[in-house]
Amino acid sequence: MIKRKAVRPQSKPVASRPAPAKRPQARFEQEPAPAPARAGQTPSRLLAMRLAAEVVRLTAQLAQSRAKVSDLEAKIETDPLTELLNRRGFERELKRSLAYLKRYGASAALLFIDLDHFKPVNDRHGHAAGDAVLKAVAATLTRNVRASDVVARLGGDEFVVLLWNVTGTAAAAKAVALENAIAAGSVRFGAATLDVDASAGVALVAASETPAGLVARADAAMYARKRGKNTYARKRQRGAASPSPAGGGSASEASRGGVMRRS
Repeated sequence: MIKRKAVRPQSKPVASRPAPAKRPQARFEQEPAPAPARAGQTPSRLLAMRLAAEVVRLTAQLAQSRAKVSDLEAKIETDPLTELLNRRGFERELKRSLAYLKRYGASAALLFIDLDHFKPVNDRHGHAAGDAVLKAVAATLTRNVRASDVVARLGGDEFVVLLWNVTGTAAAAKAVALENAIAAGSVRFGAATLDVDASAGVALVAASETPAGLVARADAAMYARKRGKNTYARKRQRGAASPSPAGGGSASEASRGGVMRRS
């Protein structure tokens, strides 16, 4: 009898699990190693030197920024044509001056100057000719006052001059002198010679003055001066010339007529 070998049942192959994917390892950038300290320098001393250098750099940068701001402020308060203070710059300077006068009791006067016969210059010769006249007038005013006085162009053909440490008589005399200096100047523009006159009003600074009130009084004195000059010119045309303009014709007469009285 033949014996058969028992056949073992074959087991099913077990599926092998996939190997887990390798996670990418995060790469950390290493900070650069600090520069080796020089001989005789500890790390704390080296750090202090770095901080000091940074403070110097930031201080220089701040100084440059402040210089740029000051330059921009100067441009904002300067008339680009005449390079005088504009209305904004003059108002700031006037407020500061009035505060100084109230505190220390100094004296001052404001001249308000308006050009006569300026409009025909623009009408006949163009605005470029008018600009040349305005620049010449600005130079004349600056040349005939002290460095401590303030000259500004409010706009158009209106100028102001703040005189320091003057009496009413001296301020009136300076107003007439500036009128004469402007009238004596001639501007060559192409083939034309341009001439203008000016009328100047004077207002003494009062103890309790406001900027707006001071400018208004000087403006009123200027118009009184202009009316007086026009009246005098009409009388001369009619052959009834008088030795001096009437009705506030001169700056000194305007002061006595009430436009320079302190409120």
